Amino acid sequence: MSRRLLIITFIAFVCVACSGNSDNAHTTATTIVSPPPRQVLQVEKRPRSQAPAQPEDAKLKLDPRKPLLVFNLPNGKTFREGEPVVLDFSLANAKLKGDGGEYRVRYIVDDEEMQWIDAHEQLVLTGWTVGKHTIRIELVGPDGWPYRNGDYNVVTRELTVVK
Repeated sequence: MSRRLLIITFIAFVCVACSGNSDNAHTTATTIVSPPPRQVLQVEKRPRSQAPAQPEDAKLKLDPRKPLLVFNLPNGKTFREGEPVVLDFSLANAKLKGDGGEYRVRYIVDDEEMQWIDAHEQLVLTGWTVGKHTIRIELVGPDGWPYRNGDYNVVTRELTVVK
């Protein structure tokens, strides 16, 4: 008998706790928030003459006899919305596959899918959204792995696009 009384008391308590004086006491409000705009970059390739890479900082370690990639984009640069970003790099002691060599350059924008450069050319990227972005560029060796030369050949740059 006491067990029945306990169950009935519990059920009554739950019913009282779930009821309210307002019609909207147990209504969930949902707000639709549109996702941020997706960045879709357009790539234009421009031929360029190949100048040998020169180390940009004497304090960074490198072996001048090994393949060297220098990314010619200053870190922290600010661009205006609609302004193109030029990916320009220099190579020394290495040829890209499209130029008769065995190396490739890989670039990754904002942790998206990696893209490949197989010939020595400038890439002009347009369609940037406003905000902070990162570009990582790597010299990839014949074995498919990034080819390091001291503090060079794997470089990440940050840039900002403003209105």
